[in-house]
Amino acid sequence: MLPEILAPEKLRADALRRLFRGTLAGLAVFVALGTVTAVWINPFFVRMTPVGPWELGATTLTAILAGVIVGLWVPQCRLRTSGAGGVASFLGIACPTCNKVLMLIFGGPALLAWFDPVRPYLAVAGVIIMSFAAMRALRAYRDFRMSAGGTVNASSKSFGGNK
Repeated sequence: MLPEILAPEKLRADALRRLFRGTLAGLAVFVALGTVTAVWINPFFVRMTPVGPWELGATTLTAILAGVIVGLWVPQCRLRTSGAGGVASFLGIACPTCNKVLMLIFGGPALLAWFDPVRPYLAVAGVIIMSFAAMRALRAYRDFRMSAGGTVNASSKSFGGNK
């Protein structure tokens, strides 16, 4: 069977699907991460330490980068880097005394004395790791588009071809 040439309308439809999927994922991460870490007041979680001025920014950047990664994802992408960045961001944004696992391991006084001052750096590290993951996703997406050569085959479902 001859490969089908991708029409501009199929490329646009794929780009719109990816934009929609990435936007939804970014919004979901923003709402979930901000709610679970109690960056804003909500009825589900109460924060024991005050929110730092950098935590909303870290939450926003993490959500944007997660949306980019989800929007650009192709089957060749691995999610380990973005997962590690997400965990680092979460630990950097979350209330140190509210995290039961950390509380069990270190205890309250050690968390406030040693872990709390490191949290901004952990959040920055998470955003940097997520940035690398987003760049790798962009590179994998470009390679995927170039290797497809403007054609759709049965194995490339990400373009929405052969439905």
